[in-house]
Order: sequence, then C-alpha cells, then structure tokens
Amino acid sequence: MSLVATQNIFAQKFKAYYDITKFRLSSTVVFSGAFGFILASDSVQWKRVMLFAIAAFCTTAAANIINQIIEKDLDKLMKRTENRPLPSGRLSVKEAMIFGMVMASIATYILFFEFNYRAGLLAILSMVLYGFVYTPLKRVGPIAVAVGALPGAFPPMIGWIASSGHFGLEPGILFAIQFFWQFPHFWAIAWVLDEDYSKAGFKLLPSEGGQNLNSAIQIMIYTLFLLPLCWVPFYLGMTGINSAVVAMVFGVLFLAQTFHLMRKVDRKAALQLMFGSFIYLPVVQIAYLLDKV
Repeated sequence: MSLVATQNIFAQKFKAYYDITKFRLSSTVVFSGAFGFILASDSVQWKRVMLFAIAAFCTTAAANIINQIIEKDLDKLMKRTENRPLPSGRLSVKEAMIFGMVMASIATYILFFEFNYRAGLLAILSMVLYGFVYTPLKRVGPIAVAVGALPGAFPPMIGWIASSGHFGLEPGILFAIQFFWQFPHFWAIAWVLDEDYSKAGFKLLPSEGGQNLNSAIQIMIYTLFLLPLCWVPFYLGMTGINSAVVAMVFGVLFLAQTFHLMRKVDRKAALQLMFGSFIYLPVVQIAYLLDKV
C-alpha cells in the first residue's frame, strides 16, 4: 500500500473518530461547563480551566458515543444521521466502544484526581443518564426530554463544583436555568425534525398530536420559567445587575418567539425558535461572566 493511500485511510479514520464525538455539540457543552467553572473562581487560572475543559469534552464525547452505539440501527433510518460513523460503517461498534471507554476514563481521572470526587460522580451520572436512560426513552414519549434535560443541565453545575468543591444554591441556579432552557430548545428541534424522527419512532414533542397548538403552549410555559430565574444569580451575589437585565431582555425575546410559534404553529416558526435557543444561552452566560469580571 502506498504512503498516500495509508495517509488517506488514516485521515478517514481520524475524521470518523472526530465525528462520533459530535465535536461542535460537545464544544458548546464545554463552554457551558467552563462558564460555571470560571464563575465560581475567585481568580481565573487558565491552565485549570483548560484541564477542566478537556474533562468536560471527554465526558460529553463518551455520552454521545454511548448514544450512537445504542441507536446505530435507528440512525440508518433518518436522513440527518445515516452518515454517522456507525451506520455508515466508518467505525465498528468495537472501535466506538473502546474510544468511548478511553474518553470516559480520561474524564473521570481528571475530575476525580485533579478536581474533586463530587464533580467526578456528577460526570459519571451525566454519562449514565444520557446514554442509558435518555437514549432508550426517546422512543417511549416526551418524558425523554425531561430526563435528557438533567444531564443537559449538569455542565455549569459540574464546572462550579469542580472549581469550588461544594454544592449550594449557586450551582443549583446554574443548573435550573439550563434545565428549563432545555425544554424549548429540545422541543423546537423535535418540531423541525419531527418527520425524520418519526422514521425511527422517536416521540419527543409534548403533545400527542405532535406539531400542534398544545405543543406550542407547553413550550411557552417552560420558557416562562427563565424570566424569574435569570435574576437569581444577581440576588445571590454571583453577578451584577447588568447581566440580569441582559438575561431578562433576551428571555423576553425568547418568550416572544414561543408566542409566534403559538400563532403560526408551523415549521418555520419552530426553526426560528430553535435558532433563538442557540442564541439565548451563550449570550446570557457570557453576560454573567462579563458582569463578574
């Protein structure tokens, strides 16, 4: 085999391992975790932040790999997932399992031995909930979204605990904000991808009728919780008044998108809400960080 052919095989295999981590999604989770870590720090030590970021990435990658191993046959049925490494055959299940175990081992080692056991235990719980509980529940009903919202809201809480070493109201409120954000976020995605999801038997929208007014109303109700929650970090002395105002403004705009969905009840409005959810969380978290600085 020529050198060029060997390099191509190596590049393809590297790309498959890169893809199975869901790198872009994992990166957003890393940012959310680093947000909690920095917010809890009296002074930012960037080497510690980077070390935590590696652990956070490996935790998320391991959870994603478990999810894809379990759903490998279902992923073949959906257009958006048919080219993932496992259904496309670019990686074997054995390769994915070994890689997932390596990622999980790196994450737990760093968190347990470089930070504290509380953060390590939460990371393990996050992987188990996402991979082994949320994943099979996706074919059961919308309860999957509530379960998936738990590990989805863990990153800033784990970051805070890894940095400070203790639980409390502060990591609790970071968890709560991200927990309630998950519902409009997940359900907007489920609305947009409902046709594709139905091919795999996924039932994620809150109403049995699927893309209807009832689902839109429930999305709006969960978004409402973000408005009072966004003020709590200010009242706890975690951040200042400026970030609370920013969070409130973006919360109102986010809520307005849910009313738009209630009025239109169509895919376009759900797509706008989905992009709104992508904007809301990082903007609010960056505002909190800047206000602390």
